[in-house]
Amino acid sequence: MRILVLNASPKRKGTIAILLASVIKDIREKCDIEYFNLYDLEMRHCVACMKCRPDGTCTLPADDAHRLGEKIRNADALIIGTPTHWGNMSSQLKTLFDRNVPVFMGESKNGFPVPRQKGKAAIIVTACSTPWPFNFIAAESRGAINAVKEVLHYGGYNLTGKIVKPGSKTRPEISSRLSLKAEKLGMKLYKKIKNNKETEL
Repeated sequence: MRILVLNASPKRKGTIAILLASVIKDIREKCDIEYFNLYDLEMRHCVACMKCRPDGTCTLPADDAHRLGEKIRNADALIIGTPTHWGNMSSQLKTLFDRNVPVFMGESKNGFPVPRQKGKAAIIVTACSTPWPFNFIAAESRGAINAVKEVLHYGGYNLTGKIVKPGSKTRPEISSRLSLKAEKLGMKLYKKIKNNKETEL
């Protein structure tokens, strides 16, 4: 079982990293887990040439976006962590998604989207400096979650769950309750992948 963990925060040891560690805490030894800090990677920005649609791959010179795209294609599940930036995902995560449209979806002859990761599982982890409940009322955390969900939806992923940490600026500590929720969600993801694998046999 291959799980890809994407830390899309510029802070390698920040809130997102701590929450991601909790999600994979109890499944580290059970799965093949690869962890990437996206801000350590070299990825050119999408130039909107649209050539990836017919060609099936990004036509820019090979870089880490291509390499990570292949890992996404081959992973059984994604665990995606992003801070909330202007009610959206981080720019580095957006770049990764923009560069890998054909990994997530294709197009039918009529131009309708065709999911290429159908049935795979995913978890979203996000943090926001806006305190509860304004992080959802003002569409801060909610905006980031919905933006990532949009990509996962067109890829055909099933969302196992999400972890949201509001008010990270004034209350940076992570409660034991939230950590436990993250651990349980990681185990739920593992069981879902395992069940999918057994169903395929």
